[in-house]
Amino acid sequence: MKKRVIKSLLVTVTSLSMILAGCGGGAANNSAGSSESTASSEATESAEATESKSSGSGDTIRLVNNKAEIQEGLQKLVAKYQEETGVTVEIDTIGGGQDTQAVLKNYYQADNMPDIFVFEGDTHYDTWQDVLVDLTGEKWTEDTEAEYVHDGKVYGFPTTTEAIGLTYNASILEAAGVDPKSITGPDSMRAAFEAIDAKKDELGLTSVVGYYTEASNLWWTAGQHLLGTYLDSGLSRDDTTYLDMINDGGKLDPDRIAAFANMVALFNEYTDPSGVSGTYDEQVAGFAQGKYAFVTQGSWIGASLTGQYADFYKEAGNFEVGMIPYAFIEGQDTIQTNSPNWWGLYNGGNVDAAKAFIQWCSENDGGQEILAKDCGCISPYKSSTHMADDPFADTIKNYSADGKTSAWHWQGWKAGLAQNVTCVIFQDFAKGSIKTPEEFVSTLQKAIEGYYAQ
Repeated sequence: MKKRVIKSLLVTVTSLSMILAGCGGGAANNSAGSSESTASSEATESAEATESKSSGSGDTIRLVNNKAEIQEGLQKLVAKYQEETGVTVEIDTIGGGQDTQAVLKNYYQADNMPDIFVFEGDTHYDTWQDVLVDLTGEKWTEDTEAEYVHDGKVYGFPTTTEAIGLTYNASILEAAGVDPKSITGPDSMRAAFEAIDAKKDELGLTSVVGYYTEASNLWWTAGQHLLGTYLDSGLSRDDTTYLDMINDGGKLDPDRIAAFANMVALFNEYTDPSGVSGTYDEQVAGFAQGKYAFVTQGSWIGASLTGQYADFYKEAGNFEVGMIPYAFIEGQDTIQTNSPNWWGLYNGGNVDAAKAFIQWCSENDGGQEILAKDCGCISPYKSSTHMADDPFADTIKNYSADGKTSAWHWQGWKAGLAQNVTCVIFQDFAKGSIKTPEEFVSTLQKAIEGYYAQ
């Protein structure tokens, strides 16, 4: 029955692809068809090549990885595991722009599912829920708050952590006499912005905050990530109160959204005006150059600071970075952390061996050192003492160890909400065509309700 459900989905997807391909021409259609064909072909070839090594083959397990950049590190990881346990872990990396989920569906159709595979939250859970192993009660779940949970049960193993918070340049805050720990709510946040703005020229700043709201390409920055803090800031990781409200016809809590709107108005007041049309690269490069004391981007920019913009970052003094909570209500003391994806276990595979492997990966004296040092993963495990070479590693580790993290739940609102609706409203507020926090709230409420009514 389980296979019939997923195979039915696959047939539907394939049929739809054929219909779309037949509807008509154009380079875009041809390109998409070519990409799909390549993914299917490669999946079939891989299925044939690994038929003799399929799931459930004793002391061998197979892992699908969707991050080509950590393939070398993962090879070190599994070599170490084999040295210690005698168990072989084969890594199947799907990279190069391929659609991981499409390839996995081909694997499933060919009865060649890996023992461990990647999925990315609620949407992918809906696809694979019938074949995912329930991991509730596994030992590693006691050491993290980043596992994937659905209806109170654990289905996903986290390998790394990303964080969303108001990112700051510690050198600039120190020079302005602002202690980031003193920013605990709207009044202290405004006081900090005012103190930094008073020394803006002396500090060489373009603006206090690099808050970018361009809606075409940066829709996810304000329309998704920032609005997502309205859902979760200050709450326990399993609290979905405000997500549940939004999903109940687009409702917003009047008091909470009003406080959130005042914070957004503060950002509008002290941001770089070019943020309404600027790019992601300009925003991150500006922060790397020391042009902004704060920036509304998450921990993923650490790789850019030490990579693409390393020269800018070095010239600016390789300053220490940190995050404060988006504390739009006094006392909110959490940043939002989540795994960007999870490893799930296939219930038709070598389940016991796969469980033993991920348990070892979670352990400080197991796989944590290699995951940190060779894969660059910021550990979601409290017991890990191994730090990735990333500017945000200490920040995430400290908030996690103190239990001061909330989850992010924006993946659970109606698909397309940020990209189609909310991003434009944030941009209009920043431009000034929406003039007051009250008008922002009213516009946002009507638009979200209208989107849910469709």
